Amino acid sequence: MHRILVVDDELNILELIRYNLEKDGFIVLTASDGNTALEMAKREKPDLILLDVMLPGVDGLSACRLLRQNEDTRKIPIIMISARGEELDKVLGLEIGADDYVTKPFSNRELLARIKARLRHRLDDAIEPEKRRGDVIIHGELVIDQSRYLVTVNGARQDLTPKEFELLRFLALEPGKVFSREYLLEKIWGYDYLGDSRTVDVHIRHIRQKFEQVPGCLQYIETVRGVGYRFKDIS
Repeated sequence: MHRILVVDDELNILELIRYNLEKDGFIVLTASDGNTALEMAKREKPDLILLDVMLPGVDGLSACRLLRQNEDTRKIPIIMISARGEELDKVLGLEIGADDYVTKPFSNRELLARIKARLRHRLDDAIEPEKRRGDVIIHGELVIDQSRYLVTVNGARQDLTPKEFELLRFLALEPGKVFSREYLLEKIWGYDYLGDSRTVDVHIRHIRQKFEQVPGCLQYIETVRGVGYRFKDIS
């Protein structure tokens, strides 16, 4: 059974989510503030975290950033939950490493669909590296070590989130081929993902920003206007 850490300072919402998840067979851990959530995540290492944005102490966005920076918690899927549904809030949550963003009020069915989609992809992430152990993708100064989930540019290690790594790897496997945002959303986030294609744009932008910090780094991912993205063929 999967263990879910639910973090929300509204106790009625916390208990409602706990009830619905336990009814669906999940083991539920709860926290009502950011500091407790960080401690529990490091200690318990749950399979997924539902993280409210507005929290006492360390807020949800800061907690998400800290979880992604910690080696023990950086690969745990995080779904942000918030009453604030503005596009800027969603983009910010995704940019700091959240895998998904749900706006209150949400239905139990929607929340379960998002949780199960993230858990399926986490299982795929755990299985796939074993199948491709030892495989290394090299494009110029860019090295993608698939078995170790490690990316370096000009020898400098790049700290990519799991979804950023998957997106970069997918594009790098077929340089020169153009992929639409919708196709990338389907292949990387899955059929059950309920977000929109701007999620792809956010992750591409984040990858580019990290690479731009490396002196002399090429722009490996190209935008094909009106279509999508492709990895530059430098062979």
